[in-house]
Amino acid sequence: MSESKTPAARSSPSASSKTHGLFPLIREFLRYTVVGGISFLVDLGVIYLVREHVFGGARNDAVRLGISVALGFLAGLLVNYLLSQLFVFTAPGQQERGRSVSAFARYAIIGIIGLGLTELLMLIGVRLVGDHGLRYLIVKAFVAGIVLIWNYAGRRLWIYQEKSHS
Repeated sequence: MSESKTPAARSSPSASSKTHGLFPLIREFLRYTVVGGISFLVDLGVIYLVREHVFGGARNDAVRLGISVALGFLAGLLVNYLLSQLFVFTAPGQQERGRSVSAFARYAIIGIIGLGLTELLMLIGVRLVGDHGLRYLIVKAFVAGIVLIWNYAGRRLWIYQEKSHS
């Protein structure tokens, strides 16, 4: 008798609200955080390579730091876009919305705003703590956490938002 109630329980309003409520959004954000972490490592690696090897580790040079940060951010943005399409925004409607030229343009606009935030916060952070040693990478870690929230919210709401069925 309890077996016959199991299918009904699966289709109950509380069960369906879990699949359409906050839980899937949390799972999606957690996947985005993992993708963001991978993108961050690419970003950080490019910053380090450019600043330390291309520019010879020049200190107290905001222009070279800015170029290094911009190149790292753009590399991270590309990785983030590709991995987000593959692992984060995976619902059929989201996949379709994410693959258009206009979606990539919006993705880039959000990324450019994120780059502006990154550059601004990096300059402020480096002025506060200095850039001796690898301090700029520690500042970048804090900045990345702030920009992660902006990027997810912007992309989720402007590109991958589910259309209302009402």
